[in-house]
Amino acid sequence: MRHFEQELEQLRTTIIRMASLVDEQIDAGVRAILEPDVDLARRVIERDQDVDAFDNDIDHLCMRMFALTQPVAIDLRLLMAALKINNELERIGDIAVNLAERVEPLARHAAFVKKTRISEMANAARTMVKHAIDAFVNSDANLARAILEEDDRIDSLDAENFRKMIEAMQESPEHILPASHVMMVSRHIERMADHATNIAEDVIFIINARIIKHHAEEHKKP
Repeated sequence: MRHFEQELEQLRTTIIRMASLVDEQIDAGVRAILEPDVDLARRVIERDQDVDAFDNDIDHLCMRMFALTQPVAIDLRLLMAALKINNELERIGDIAVNLAERVEPLARHAAFVKKTRISEMANAARTMVKHAIDAFVNSDANLARAILEEDDRIDSLDAENFRKMIEAMQESPEHILPASHVMMVSRHIERMADHATNIAEDVIFIINARIIKHHAEEHKKP
């Protein structure tokens, strides 16, 4: 049993380390767009291999624990959720790369980008990811539920960005290229928030043994 507990702690630690790297990737990807900084964007793309390495390590650790320990109850839920959280973090890492890939085509349109709400939206989504990992580390179901509510704000900002970019395209043909890229950036950030929400749902599953996917509205505060 002691060996199993040590492996659980190793699993938690590895997920936290992966989450820290993913957070750095998000921050760098967004900064690269807003500054703009093509070199920083390239570093984000290069470091994605480190995120993938964590993904593989966590998968292998979980599979070994499943095979050798036959966990039950909360330990089983933790392993099941860890696999899903690992997948969500890997996808968030991919989103950071997607953001970095938009830097070069947007580099000549920095003034246009700064007039959008991309910075606000990205900061809010990044906070959701941080809080989702905090909820996992601290077994905090209340914090996890609060994340479900924040997702609505991100959806609203994404819709607003989409609407304003359509208006900008209609105003001038010069805006078509940057506006189309901003729309894609906004959608990537919206997906990032969705992944944070999925992590929050996994945390609630670990703590309360309840699957709330597709029923998130029932678990928001009144």
